[in-house]
Amino acid sequence: MEGVEAYGFSAAMSGAFLLSSLLFAAVNRRLREPYMDEVFHIPQAQAYCQGRFLQWDPMITTPPGLYLLSVGVVKPAAWLFGWTGSVVCSTGMLRFINLLISAGNFYLLYLLLLKIHQKNKAVSGFQRILSSLTLATFPTLYFFTFLYYTDTGSVFFTLFAYLMCLYGNHKASALLGFCAFMFRQTNIVWTVFCAGNVVAEKLNEAWKTELLKKKDERISSMRTSFSDLTLITRFLIEYLISPKNLITLIALTWPYIVLVAAFFVFVFVNGGIVVGDRSSHEACLHFPQLFYFLSFTLFFSFPHLLTPAKIRKFLQSLRRHRVQYILIAAVSLFFIWKFTYVHKYLLADNRHYTFYVWRKIFQRHELVKYVLVPAYIFAGWSFVDTIKSKSIFWILMYFVCLLSVTVPQKLLEFRYFILPFLIYRLNIPFPPVYRQLVELAFYTVVNAVTFYLFLNKTFQWPNSVEIQRFMW
Repeated sequence: MEGVEAYGFSAAMSGAFLLSSLLFAAVNRRLREPYMDEVFHIPQAQAYCQGRFLQWDPMITTPPGLYLLSVGVVKPAAWLFGWTGSVVCSTGMLRFINLLISAGNFYLLYLLLLKIHQKNKAVSGFQRILSSLTLATFPTLYFFTFLYYTDTGSVFFTLFAYLMCLYGNHKASALLGFCAFMFRQTNIVWTVFCAGNVVAEKLNEAWKTELLKKKDERISSMRTSFSDLTLITRFLIEYLISPKNLITLIALTWPYIVLVAAFFVFVFVNGGIVVGDRSSHEACLHFPQLFYFLSFTLFFSFPHLLTPAKIRKFLQSLRRHRVQYILIAAVSLFFIWKFTYVHKYLLADNRHYTFYVWRKIFQRHELVKYVLVPAYIFAGWSFVDTIKSKSIFWILMYFVCLLSVTVPQKLLEFRYFILPFLIYRLNIPFPPVYRQLVELAFYTVVNAVTFYLFLNKTFQWPNSVEIQRFMW
């Protein structure tokens, strides 16, 4: 980081943290009591603060990483500053831990952008800082910075693990992956993603060597046409059945293999992936979750995905590959017909935006979910088009992880999309500055509206005196 860029980054990060601190104070003045899932998380953390580590609320479905970290931060701080009584592990204090972690997320996003795009010398320091600021204020993640939820810490340890993986420190990456798992079990998928990065890099090197041997310039390691996929599939089979290649890959990825093996032991001993109440977290094959994620990404990345040039290019692709798109549409319609699930929480909880998305769009008519298929196809095409600079092996690996983390979820919950979105957004080529500015302005407006509704537009349920608030 050069001098000017370092000063610029410090100013951006300090300014963002100052504004977030002011917003944090406003949220805590209006919302002094635990809200939503905080009703479970905060008492559990307070029990840990009091040394009752064997006490566990059966309604909590994630491991105790958030509570252990909280105790590790608050207890030394209380001793250092002489805090006593209700201040220690209070609702405000526990929420403030997430605000501190969010500063770490800002820095990690910057370091990841720096590492991933290090070969692109055309990218300026201003663009890196601007992208870091934009992603740090990504609305779905930013909102939960101000509540005592697992999302902020989950993102921190997952991004940290990814960064260590990119630097080749795989033992540290696996250890951080374990920390991420302790915040949310599904983060084990991103440990696999880190291992997949290593494997994809070796595969791409071998693939390029293979092409040089054959001197076949008609095929590129970056192309993804159907004929190329046949050749790539054959190459993958030949590469992976070689004992020498397998030994090399195992030697490189053994820390991740150990962690994934430990995860399977946990699942076997626990009798499933969910800790605590499992009745509302049953796994299923919910393939439309991929379509919801693509739509979510199109919405939040519209300055990059929904441009006139993209639309023209998509229409040209549509004309050239009509048969393939008809097949994709047919498969999509089948998945929507046979694998659409509606979780009871989605229909019952009118505090979440997903409730209104489902009611205002999908419940308007039973055919709406089918009519949206062309939009899903465009979103998917545009999504893939923006990461075509990555190797085909990286793209395949990312989609395997994306499907693993979204499809088994029965509940449509935007928080589940945070990590796959961030990893996607980190890996797309740097867009022009004006698009980044539009994206930041859009995020700012969404955040402003979100917090205005949350703080000011409260409501009450019939036969209840509790104040309810709108949220992601």
